[in-house]
Amino acid sequence: MERPYVVCHMLASLDGKIDGDFMTVPESAPVLQEFSKLRDFYACSATLYGTVTMQGGYSEGLVGTLPHRGTVYPKEDFVAVPDASNYVVSVDPQGILGWKSNWIEKKNRPKAHVIEALTGQVSDDYVAYLRERNISYLFAGEELLDCTLLLNKLKKLFGIDRLMVSGGGRMNWSLLQEGLMDELSLLIAPVADGSRTSVSIFEKEDFLPPKSPVSFRIKSVEQIENSDGLWLRYEVKR
Repeated sequence: MERPYVVCHMLASLDGKIDGDFMTVPESAPVLQEFSKLRDFYACSATLYGTVTMQGGYSEGLVGTLPHRGTVYPKEDFVAVPDASNYVVSVDPQGILGWKSNWIEKKNRPKAHVIEALTGQVSDDYVAYLRERNISYLFAGEELLDCTLLLNKLKKLFGIDRLMVSGGGRMNWSLLQEGLMDELSLLIAPVADGSRTSVSIFEKEDFLPPKSPVSFRIKSVEQIENSDGLWLRYEVKR
């Protein structure tokens, strides 16, 4: 199947954490700024986030209990905006995220149309809820998300040739273990967090079977200007 080129773009502490207090210290500030700037370097027309990441910073939290809708839409792909210059792909297998709009506008980022990535688990009422808000959605799998099918549909239906993945750790690992990641762009802040509860760059879901470790090949190493942080670029070994 054809799919977009996939780059995982992440910022982490020295001990591999991708959230936590380390982001608030002054030494992390130049790295955070560079992390945002490098989004333009990759020129991706879509960014994909897992459910937890979307809930924490992009959606309107959880949708809660939905009223019964009289209209039942077939569980088929729905393309509301086929020609946006920028998309946010929201992985939401069970249909639990809440939305006020079909667009997301974040500071210093281009306006992005929302695409919900669903499975057959979602309720008819949630599908109707998305249609009422003119939010695009794709079905990829019945119970578990079929990442290969999702990427194929993103390219075929929306013309997405380059896709950025920015967490969380479980979403990153799901794509990596399925051989669907091409490059890792990793910015390291010169700070150790020490947290035992923070999420790391790659994390396997407990219910998934064990997979062999995935190896990478270094492409480049750069020190971030005015910082002790690093930008590491790797390609995934096939």
